[in-house]
Amino acid sequence: MCIIFFYFNPKSTSAYRFILAANRDETYSRPAKPAAFWETNCNILSGLDMEKGREGGTWLGISKKGKCAALTNYLQPFNNNNALGRGYLVPNFLTQNVDALTYLKKISLEGHLYNGFNLLTVDFSNTKEDTVSYYGNRSNQEPRVLEPGTYGLCNSLLDTPWKKLVNGKKHFSETVQKSCALSPENLVQELMDMLNNKEFHLPATDIEEQGQDMIRPFLKEISALFIRTSVYGTRCGLTC
Repeated sequence: MCIIFFYFNPKSTSAYRFILAANRDETYSRPAKPAAFWETNCNILSGLDMEKGREGGTWLGISKKGKCAALTNYLQPFNNNNALGRGYLVPNFLTQNVDALTYLKKISLEGHLYNGFNLLTVDFSNTKEDTVSYYGNRSNQEPRVLEPGTYGLCNSLLDTPWKKLVNGKKHFSETVQKSCALSPENLVQELMDMLNNKEFHLPATDIEEQGQDMIRPFLKEISALFIRTSVYGTRCGLTC
């Protein structure tokens, strides 16, 4: 149940053209490396999945060359164990010399080979306008460049109005609006406070409908932004 909030405005005259806050939720037993520059590529910063057979995948990363990518899984009752690994979608973008939209268009041609996912690709530039592109392989839409604004993404399609997403986006937007008056340290703290919110957002009928029997035993717990169950929960939060 990972969740991402982001704001971008390439023409902003304030200190921030792009603000992102995200939680990664996963089983506690799944091994991973914390965020660091890669030993094999010192230009890329991310955490890394170390699950056997999935080593080197990641859910969010950024490069010194002005690229960023973020991934969430699409909640579905059953997964195909033989599907391609979604965790490689982020590092493949960060390491390839291809723009954000072109990469998503390429991925969309083989989207049916993966379990459900959402993928954000971001191009930062000092010479051209910043762009953020989005593709979800469980939608009927082609990859697209997003208009400037504020967005929320969880484990359904972009801006699907799950109650937890709506409430989190409201708090995120309020923080963005006053970001110019905050020091960088205080901005990060306010965003982390939002991500660490353990309030349950019930009833979670939309999540229940999409996840069905698989999700019902811990529906209450996953209705919070910060998730904590006995075996699964929020493993890390980050801002950029």
